Amino acid sequence: MQRDLFNQLIIKGFKVNPAVALLGPRQCGKTTLANMYIAEHSNDMPVHYFDLEKPSDLARLQNPELVLQQLEGLIVIDEIQRLPELFPLLRVLIDNQTLNQYYLILGSASRELVQQSSETLAGRIQYLELTPFQFNETQQLEKLWLRGGFPRAYLAKTNDISYDWRQNYIRTYLEQDIPNLGITIPAANLRRFWNMLAHYHGNILNTSELGRSLNLSHNTIRNYIDILIHTFMIRQLSPWFENLKKRQVKSPKIYFRDSGIYHTLHNIHNKKDLWINPKLGASWEGFALEEVIRKHRADPEDCFFWATHAHAELDLLITKDGIKRGFEFKFTEQPKLTKSMKIAMADLNLDELTVIYPGEHTFPLAENVRACGLEDYLTLLA
Repeated sequence: MQRDLFNQLIIKGFKVNPAVALLGPRQCGKTTLANMYIAEHSNDMPVHYFDLEKPSDLARLQNPELVLQQLEGLIVIDEIQRLPELFPLLRVLIDNQTLNQYYLILGSASRELVQQSSETLAGRIQYLELTPFQFNETQQLEKLWLRGGFPRAYLAKTNDISYDWRQNYIRTYLEQDIPNLGITIPAANLRRFWNMLAHYHGNILNTSELGRSLNLSHNTIRNYIDILIHTFMIRQLSPWFENLKKRQVKSPKIYFRDSGIYHTLHNIHNKKDLWINPKLGASWEGFALEEVIRKHRADPEDCFFWATHAHAELDLLITKDGIKRGFEFKFTEQPKLTKSMKIAMADLNLDELTVIYPGEHTFPLAENVRACGLEDYLTLLA
């Protein structure tokens, strides 16, 4: 499957910076996209590829300065989080104007987790997050919702094969990927925590309650959550605060970013399992929220939720380009204007509020408030 949007973002990134970092969860297609980019530009410059999961490539970089300073053109370093000590050297090589080098860096951890990159390559690198497949790439909303967007899960021949792949993905993530980042947490502990966290999907996070249930400290719970955030498994929505007299919710909300992974944790194999599961509404709302954020290419620091202790709330607030867009996600065929929506429009001074639902029609609910089917919204936005 061609991923033209992300390919164009790489091209755009290199027009501004000599290094582009393509970050995203394991198995989301980073290597495939890099190879597509290479195939398109290999005639323009020499290309050198280092996959740090290969012992032979790791051996080649035993003396990285000696090896890299002899190269020119495009240098691709895959799974950079396995060798984060490269970043200070890359800064030196990039700043050497005589070398004529460009770096495409692939990583399965966020720049916050691979801390040296943000510190040593500041002003020299463009960060891009590659997500699993999105609706604008697949055009099959129901299949994407059920299986999630990881390429091998989405493209599997059957739902059972997709489910088995996701089970193996979770096992590998816990037993290999996390330890490879230098994080020493027993896989059984993190798996138990992950399963428990699945019940908080779309809800206010209560770390104290989680800690009591698992007999873990608040700091340990917070550490586990940070790991899942920085490896792109869950999304944490921070609360938005207005200068209001109303008491506002101050704890974050969490969502599983891939609906397929979320369904696997709830033992959902197929459409029938999904439609009888009590988490059906929460699953759809989290899936819709993630798709809307991706379509707006909103950074985590652009995304919030809002809630007061008087039960006024807004599922998603995106503040980008000077516009405040509010979203409510309703798993219903007949969305209606509610008192809570009126309060959110007034108190937050929203430019617009869209009620996203699984239907097919778009229609106004009030001034600057409309209901819009998810597929319709994503297609219109494209």
